[in-house]
Amino acid sequence: MKSSNHLIRAKRIEKIGISFLTGITTLTIIPIILIVGYIVYKGFPALSWDFISDFPQNGMRDGGILPAIVGTIYLTLGTALFAVPIGIGAAIYLSEYANDNFWTRAIRIAIINLAGIPSVVYGLFGLGLFVYFLNFGTSILAGSLTLAIMTIPVIISTAEEAIRAVPQSFRIVSVSLGGTKWQTIRRVVLPQALPGILTGGILGLERAAGETAPILFTVAAFFLPRLPSGIFDATMALPYHLFVISTQVPGMPIKIQYGTALVLLIFVLGMNFAATIVRSRARAKREW
Repeated sequence: MKSSNHLIRAKRIEKIGISFLTGITTLTIIPIILIVGYIVYKGFPALSWDFISDFPQNGMRDGGILPAIVGTIYLTLGTALFAVPIGIGAAIYLSEYANDNFWTRAIRIAIINLAGIPSVVYGLFGLGLFVYFLNFGTSILAGSLTLAIMTIPVIISTAEEAIRAVPQSFRIVSVSLGGTKWQTIRRVVLPQALPGILTGGILGLERAAGETAPILFTVAAFFLPRLPSGIFDATMALPYHLFVISTQVPGMPIKIQYGTALVLLIFVLGMNFAATIVRSRARAKREW
């Protein structure tokens, strides 16, 4: 009898817990859906081929946002070029080669703390180091390096966890068949950890693509009716351009503001969608 009452009570508590979690999830998702839906509703009328392929005109009140789109793509690619190899390389070293001692634990704590630093601090750091000290000036190179430094801790943390999640038996079998440690990492561990590594990389790059403060100090131009011609040129970027036309330009048509926000949203969600497809295919090939 007591066992039956205990079982009934446990099921009742479980139902309450599930209902509570469902409610919290619903309260979290609904505002996101409403915000995205409102941006789509207000921004969709502004979308046209001219809007995404033309240069800004009349003080950015007319024309398109092509320089901002191209600048965002350049910065995202530049960030990936610096951050992804360094982040994955550091994750491989920490998970496969480094000894578990005080120094490696301190490094991991430092990486976690670096991931939580406000982006404006990275912007000021990039301004002092890349713009002034290394004399890169306000440029795509300075902005990409600043965003890469901000992104690397996220990539290291997620990639290391993905690599550590690969069963140790895979490594033992590979070594027993005559594979070297590097061959085991390259041909066995990394392919199995690829879905998690992709997740970390895309999360970091999505953050970089949507940041305003770092590019405000290192690369962004207020108004630039041309495309950059090299890595030492300044450029417009969607996050900063959205900030400018929303707060600094009087008489800005509201549809252009929401249209720019929608383009940035599509850019970030497009990266996420592409990563999801690649990650799903890689996960389907995983052997555990």
